[in-house]
Amino acid sequence: MNRLATRLVLSHLLVVVLGAVVTLLVVRQLAPLLFDDGLHRMGPAGGGMGAGQALREQFATAVDRSLVIGALVGALAAALAGVVAAYRIVRPVNGLREAARALASGRYAAPLPTPRDRELAELAADLGSLGTSLADTETRRLALLGEVAHEMRTPLTVIDGYVEGMIDGVLPTTPVELGQVSVEVRRLRRLAEDLSALSRADEGRLTLAPTAVDLRDVVGSAAERLRGQVEEAGVRLVVEGGAAPLPVRVDADRIAQVVTNLIGNAVRATPAGGEVEVRCAATESTATAMVADTGEGLAAEDLERVFERFYRVPGRRTGEQESGHGIGLTIARSIARAHGGELSATSAGRGSGAKFTLSLPLRQGD
Repeated sequence: MNRLATRLVLSHLLVVVLGAVVTLLVVRQLAPLLFDDGLHRMGPAGGGMGAGQALREQFATAVDRSLVIGALVGALAAALAGVVAAYRIVRPVNGLREAARALASGRYAAPLPTPRDRELAELAADLGSLGTSLADTETRRLALLGEVAHEMRTPLTVIDGYVEGMIDGVLPTTPVELGQVSVEVRRLRRLAEDLSALSRADEGRLTLAPTAVDLRDVVGSAAERLRGQVEEAGVRLVVEGGAAPLPVRVDADRIAQVVTNLIGNAVRATPAGGEVEVRCAATESTATAMVADTGEGLAAEDLERVFERFYRVPGRRTGEQESGHGIGLTIARSIARAHGGELSATSAGRGSGAKFTLSLPLRQGD
């Protein structure tokens, strides 16, 4: 009885039955009275066929009049019953409509009605989930604005200090000082580019140019381009592509961007003497590229949070030239998902290293 469809059917059936019952009752009560009234008006009638004909006509007239009156009364009763049934159905719908308007106006904590109908109750629950999601999105938006302002403050302060010193004659305008200004300008440019990529990823507007490639080639090339930087940091780089081809249809530059980010993070998390391993493999329908390190590792609560915007693992190692803004992994996961894949992290805990796995669908028919 709590399903809206069932209530609608029963309400219509109730209206029909009520109309028919009221009509029948009115006809049963009114027809004899009208018939008697007609006979009384006729007075003593002659016998024979004339009297029988008059009697039949009077009976038909009484029935017709009672049916008309009964139908009108039944229609009125059915209309009243329909109004009551419609009101009971429309009232919770109006409540949900008001709740939707509240969500649209930004009042995400507005109370929601609790309809008895199952479908409407499920709709109310969905609206509640939507409100929670919108509130969380708004909170993250405000946090993003604050974090962007924080990220911009440091390079702008440095630039302002150097320029003001040069204007006052405190600092010389030599290539060394101008080089420091250039470094901070590049930091701001990288931040702008990262934020632009993040915005496109969030809106599903990442530009992809997929082609048929072997994932081993894309991953291997990206890893080898970083080998010099990895070895300069005193870290050993191991690249294993595997023997079997891994045919995928992806934007090779975007996937190389993901691999570059993963290797760069692994190197920053790994002290000198450690190792970063890059390995490709496949399952029945998935090609994977795994980047593992012997560095700091991740606590269980950080395995998902590292993909959040601007999140930095507490206590992580930072180098003198640290230039990350905490959104590289966010963009990397968005790129993976834009290809129909996934990027995930695993770790045995702090101090036990971490492993990031990029999964992509294998190209069928190869």
